[in-house]
Amino acid sequence: MACIYGNIMKIDTTGASQETANQDRLNVDGVKASEKLAETDLDRMKNYKRMITKVARANQMDPAVIAAIISRETRAGNVLNNGWSDHGYEFGLMQIDRRFHTLDPRVAWDSEEHITQATEILISFIKEIKAKFPMWSQEQCFKGGISAYNAGVSTVSSYENIDARTTGKDYSNDVVARAQWFKSKGY
Repeated sequence: MACIYGNIMKIDTTGASQETANQDRLNVDGVKASEKLAETDLDRMKNYKRMITKVARANQMDPAVIAAIISRETRAGNVLNNGWSDHGYEFGLMQIDRRFHTLDPRVAWDSEEHITQATEILISFIKEIKAKFPMWSQEQCFKGGISAYNAGVSTVSSYENIDARTTGKDYSNDVVARAQWFKSKGY
């Protein structure tokens, strides 16, 4: 299945910051930390693999990227309270923020519908980054869209500082590294 937004394996990444690695008390940061964090989530992620693959195919998105966002946002659902986190603002496996997006109250936090809505939000951010930075490569726009998924398009001001205003100052780099790892595991 082709991802029309770019090849995740061609995107440069520095991986997780030490702040993010500290979630699991890891003594490493960078790509190794991202890989270890993703590995911890792998068994739980299996519960969602069929839905991830279906949504990815329907939206021409790389399933590894969806898995990586689920891993980063909710540790494959492990940190949620009835589907919610962040003081009741963010919902579902991929953490749609109700302050910025409309949530359908009939959609379950771990459903195909939720993953579809979140993936469509990611795609809209990739397109907005492409419009904002028309000279960026497809892969740069892909990474920029991942950064914007966390912190908004307005926070992306340059490729060199793509994560300067994201959670942990590493969001897109961590998600890309996790996605590359999940890709190696069949996503």
